[in-house]
Amino acid sequence: MFAGNVLADGLRETVGKHFLIGTAMNTVQVRSNDPAIDEIVDKHFNAVVAENCMKAEELQPNEGLFDYRQADRLVEYAQKHNMTLTGHCLIWHSQAPRWFFKDELGNPCTREVLIGRIQDHIKTVMAHFKGKVKGWDVVNEAILDDGSYRQSQFYKIIGPEFIEIAFRAAMEGDPDAELYLNDFSMSNKGKRDKYCEIIRDFKKKGIRIDAIGMQSHNGLDYPDLSEYEKSIDAFAAEGVKVMMTELDLNVLPNPKEFGGAEISQKFEYQEKYNPYRDGVIPADSLKKIDNRWMDFWKIYYKHRNQISRVTVWGIDDGQSWLNNFPVFGRTNYPLLFDRQKKEKPVVKKIEALFRKKD
Repeated sequence: MFAGNVLADGLRETVGKHFLIGTAMNTVQVRSNDPAIDEIVDKHFNAVVAENCMKAEELQPNEGLFDYRQADRLVEYAQKHNMTLTGHCLIWHSQAPRWFFKDELGNPCTREVLIGRIQDHIKTVMAHFKGKVKGWDVVNEAILDDGSYRQSQFYKIIGPEFIEIAFRAAMEGDPDAELYLNDFSMSNKGKRDKYCEIIRDFKKKGIRIDAIGMQSHNGLDYPDLSEYEKSIDAFAAEGVKVMMTELDLNVLPNPKEFGGAEISQKFEYQEKYNPYRDGVIPADSLKKIDNRWMDFWKIYYKHRNQISRVTVWGIDDGQSWLNNFPVFGRTNYPLLFDRQKKEKPVVKKIEALFRKKD
């Protein structure tokens, strides 16, 4: 337990002085009682987000029947380890339960029915976790890279108003919780401009939005760092905080057609896309990976007054979703701790960066 267990330095102590430093955890990790995981958490992270157990298909698999068992365990873990908990996520096209968009005959439901389901789900879930969750990703991945609306079932049945409807419900569900919009590829100008437009529209209508989540599923050659910084500045200029919500670093070569973090992308396995399957990464490649990590952390340090949280999407390489995305079966190394749960050398470099005094 963190309280009473004083651990030297770490990201929690160094980075955590400037903004929340978090990790995503899955239900297996939360239940494991693994001392190696607990040690990493207690030393390095003061915030946590659920990888899956707070998504709609997990919390309400059948209409009106809510299952909070796994999510409540995460709440208990966060409290035990003195971590700030973020709710992820209330409305997302990808992991919504199938019934959400259907009527009793299996046909698309009406606009009115879907609006009611959005409102009921948000208010019920937020009421259950009231006082335990600092803030919620209210709507996740609603905009495409060019700034147009994703043609999700939410959009097709309701129209663009579904985002506003969700936020109004969230304002009622827990008036004290912070409310966020979250998306990937936020360095793209079209997406950046659209989210700035949404923020301005919300403020005119009196709809509260506290922060924008830049997922930051980054790679060795994407995103463009200058555009990435432009997005931080642009969102902050609209009067909201900025969060890096799902940070990792894809260190493997990818198909030319690959882009962003759209989970529907799938490519055929080829050996050229899996160069480090034996765990051996050449020294020059390791240096390139560390330098790329530091490129991003230097940006976070520079913009620390605009940033409220950075959350790494997972604890160790072995459980990262990037082992299977966008090519199933690869061996990736995208996090700050290796498969033996040992911190990588870059962690010390990050700590030193945030320990310095300007």
